Amino acid sequence: MRSPEESHATNATTSLSKIPRSVWALGFVSMFMDISSEMIHALLPLYMVTVLGTSVVAVGFIEGIAEATASITKVFSGALSDRLGKRKLLTVLGYGLGALTKPVFPMASGLEWLTVARFVDRVGKGIRGAPRDALVADVTPAELRGAAFGLRQALDTVGAFLGPLLAIVLMWLTASHFQTVFWVAVIPAFVAVYILIAFVREPETPASTRPVRSPLALHELARLGPAYWRLIGLATLFTLARFSEAFLLLRAQDMGLAPLWAPAVLVLMALAYSLSAYPAGVLSDRVGRRGVLMTGLGLLVAADLLLALLPGWSGLALGVAAWGLHLGFSQGVFAAMIADSAPADLRGTAFGLFNLLTGLALLAASVVAGLLWDGVGFKATFLLGAACAGSTLVGVALLRPGPITSKPN
Repeated sequence: MRSPEESHATNATTSLSKIPRSVWALGFVSMFMDISSEMIHALLPLYMVTVLGTSVVAVGFIEGIAEATASITKVFSGALSDRLGKRKLLTVLGYGLGALTKPVFPMASGLEWLTVARFVDRVGKGIRGAPRDALVADVTPAELRGAAFGLRQALDTVGAFLGPLLAIVLMWLTASHFQTVFWVAVIPAFVAVYILIAFVREPETPASTRPVRSPLALHELARLGPAYWRLIGLATLFTLARFSEAFLLLRAQDMGLAPLWAPAVLVLMALAYSLSAYPAGVLSDRVGRRGVLMTGLGLLVAADLLLALLPGWSGLALGVAAWGLHLGFSQGVFAAMIADSAPADLRGTAFGLFNLLTGLALLAASVVAGLLWDGVGFKATFLLGAACAGSTLVGVALLRPGPITSKPN
């Protein structure tokens, strides 16, 4: 008789074999584009300040505008994919823009070109996000959505830790020659676009389904239903309980970690994220979404407490690992819950709104975290995060079973 652990491993392997090829392809697209982006982004702020002489304030302004633009673009690209009834076209456009900006980074001689490249790159990210997630939902059977989103997220996050790791290695091999590292980063970006064009297949739209003419109209938004809007409220509250991963880097810097090794913090976090995302997705398909999401919240509470109260490098390492695990047990699950709750012809809009509102919540949480850090200290930032995550955990536990918490049909 097989043990529970063996049964779970068998179930996970079975789910893996059933996931559509297009989902695998989209996962590898995300992985290669993330390798490219993170190789550049792990070094770009340092390059702008030390090589180009840019002020830290200017770096923050550029990053803030770029990320805000990406969040806003996601809403309109998701709605446009519903109006057109096509997801792949916009996904290719978004990834294509991201790839085309990559050669600009090593060639740029001043801040102006870097600003334009960063802006267009984030616009590309905004264009592709919601249509890509809606496409994953379109090609995946309902009983495999957790596994599918978990797999895509896991492969995406493999890129998120390989990118900074490659940046560290190449900086060491090239004696910190930024442009060489940036040129190498161009290659995986174009590999990602090739895989997307060659291997992702969009399903045929049923003849009975008509594209939505005005996805953002009030009567169409009302069609998303109470379950979806409760989920959006829950996701926004969840996001307010966390803040930017930049604060993990700040904590490491406060402890004396050399700038060369700063990306190692993100590598550890992304490794934990990647290893947990797919198993968490499979588990949510089999036992329901709520329990897995509550586990993610519990891990966030643990991460905040470890970072606030456990001294030394062990506290940092355990806290960063727990932070990565909480992402693995929440982000793909949230995507599956959006797909479960939204009508098929409004999935692009549903994902776009989800990305916008959680992006704004993350911005607000990061601003508060920064004010607390400067005014009181790092402990206050992480302890407030733990308190907010604990409150959200109680709220999820009190939710009545329904479409957004139960197993998919």
